[in-house]
Amino acid sequence: MNLDSSIREIKGIGAKTEEMFHKAGVYTVRDILLYFPRDYEKFPEPGPVGQAVAERKCAVIGKIAKKPSMVPGSRLQLVTADIRDDSGRMRLNWFRSPYVRSLLEAGKSYIFYGIVHQKKGILTMDQPEIFEPEKYQAVSRTLQPVYPLTGGLTNHLIQKTVHTCLDDIALELEYLPEDIRARNHLCEYNFAMKNIHYPQDEESCITARNRLVFDEFLFFVLGMRYGKEAAARTKSAYSIGDSGLCSRILKKLPYSLTDAQLKALEDVKRDMRSGYVMQRLIQGDVGSGKTIVAFLAMFDVADQGYQAAMMAPTDVLARQHYEKLTALCKEQGLDFPVILLTGSLTAKEKREAYEKLREESPALIIGTHALIQEKPEYENLALVITDEQHRFGVRQRESFSDKGQRPHILVMSATPIPRTLAIILYGDLDISVIDQVPAARLPIKNCVVNTGYRKKAYEFIEKEVMAGHQAYVICPFVEASETMEGENVLDYAKELKKIFQGICQVEYLHGKMKPEEKNRIMEAFLKNEIQVLVSTTVVEVGVDVPNATVMMIENAERFGLAQLHQLRGRVGRGKDQSYCIMIDGSGNSRQNKRLDILNRTNDGFEIASQDLKLRGPGDFFGIRQSGDFSFRLADVFQDSDLLKTAAYEAGMIMQEEDALDQEPYKKLKKRLLAYQKEFGEKMNL
Repeated sequence: MNLDSSIREIKGIGAKTEEMFHKAGVYTVRDILLYFPRDYEKFPEPGPVGQAVAERKCAVIGKIAKKPSMVPGSRLQLVTADIRDDSGRMRLNWFRSPYVRSLLEAGKSYIFYGIVHQKKGILTMDQPEIFEPEKYQAVSRTLQPVYPLTGGLTNHLIQKTVHTCLDDIALELEYLPEDIRARNHLCEYNFAMKNIHYPQDEESCITARNRLVFDEFLFFVLGMRYGKEAAARTKSAYSIGDSGLCSRILKKLPYSLTDAQLKALEDVKRDMRSGYVMQRLIQGDVGSGKTIVAFLAMFDVADQGYQAAMMAPTDVLARQHYEKLTALCKEQGLDFPVILLTGSLTAKEKREAYEKLREESPALIIGTHALIQEKPEYENLALVITDEQHRFGVRQRESFSDKGQRPHILVMSATPIPRTLAIILYGDLDISVIDQVPAARLPIKNCVVNTGYRKKAYEFIEKEVMAGHQAYVICPFVEASETMEGENVLDYAKELKKIFQGICQVEYLHGKMKPEEKNRIMEAFLKNEIQVLVSTTVVEVGVDVPNATVMMIENAERFGLAQLHQLRGRVGRGKDQSYCIMIDGSGNSRQNKRLDILNRTNDGFEIASQDLKLRGPGDFFGIRQSGDFSFRLADVFQDSDLLKTAAYEAGMIMQEEDALDQEPYKKLKKRLLAYQKEFGEKMNL
């Protein structure tokens, strides 16, 4: 068995388990070793039954009263047992685990670890892990990995599979030159791989993670910079002059652009008139008005007889852009054709769109990934705009180049990354920043509260709904989980439907739903056919719903500040006052301090800056913060120092011509090429 062997070759993996791993994107031994923990937990000190706290993970020591039994006729093969001591009694349940009966002996003491519930007045633990006291003592000194779960996988199964691979696979050759490792205090690669999954202690875990994060950043920066060199300033095939159209439109708009918007627009116009292909990023906070700048750039191009396309991450958002752009053309008396192309169009509608793309020039084109699939053929595509950078890789943006002469590229991102980091991460792009919010927008009113505030929050949502408004409720999970504590969309929506019965329509939305179903729900919410939408972070990048005035976020402590700020940006898009209610379920004063930053300010750049100051070396335990870059471990905010270090080392390597073809960098080049091939699209390489 080697790193490229099928997951099926691992001992204990059958056809059914293999299929579950495939759903998690794991196909090979390499994939499972790169399936890193999302968190770690320490086992608590075990205690008697009477010390167990309902709705918390506990370790309970107790004696099995009598041999476990299987409940007759149970479709779930329910096995039950009771433990008793002087402080009380607890019921233990295992589902689809008949083997448990042979593991436990009556009259013997064990330690059981799991979430405690109170059911009909009886303390209950479902699917507890079983330990003999001496074995529990051994594991209690270690950090236990907690993996992302999907497709029926359990944390125990992933732990066992990873352990088997680490024991059976030969060590990999170190590929980082010794001087780079020594200069930056980086551990050896094999030590890092073992200790990211099964750390000897917290210090080893941090050391391992730092090495792997450094590697991710180094590969990212090297790949990006070599790509930029290869695509060094390219002459543009499109001559775009200035007819004064943008100035005329600006005078007729019912509002004035901010100075920052006007500056960004001038940057774009200057680039497109330079004679070279534009590659520019417009970085603007949520609600800063990036879209109108993009529309004006499209008008500028169309006025010269060319096509301009904007690619959005979802069908619903693309359709909303299409409707806004069509309305703006009508208001301004412009007769440019506006063409929509998304995956949800009928076959006939797609054929008609393809025909228009071939024939219409000038034209304004709005779409999704359908714009870069094989069939569309563009007549004269001079400008490509990608909305929300983190949904598209560089290769996807440049796929337009294969369909004609290389167009100008404009990228828009709402993630407020500090400029020093943005210069590194978007090294292939020039940067414009829109750091002002249009004056007409009222600042969002924020509050951070504990779970005891829920009833008042529901009353407040009802009040807003009765006034004709709408609300989002965000939960961290889709459904209940044995290994993760927090609110889930399915159960929460069911509960809110009872609470708001006869008052308003409540529906749910999550990423596991089929695209057409997600589109249907978002369309209904946009039309105010749904008043309360319970969702995961899938709405983080979504349509503008000006009528939505409340954003309530459950378990806010589980989200990164950047992500919370993005979620909050879903409201405050209309003329009415909007509110963000963050429910902190942790009771942790440090988490409260983080959330207090959001409570104090709506400025995304200030939030990002403060977030960086708060972070410590052990802050990686928990949800990662990055929205724009799909790194496996790295986080551009908390790992900003490592990012700067990796960028420096990449710069040193690139100072020497053909450095990667010489010792000691040949192994690094081989690894970089493999990394780009495997993860290049996700990493925007």
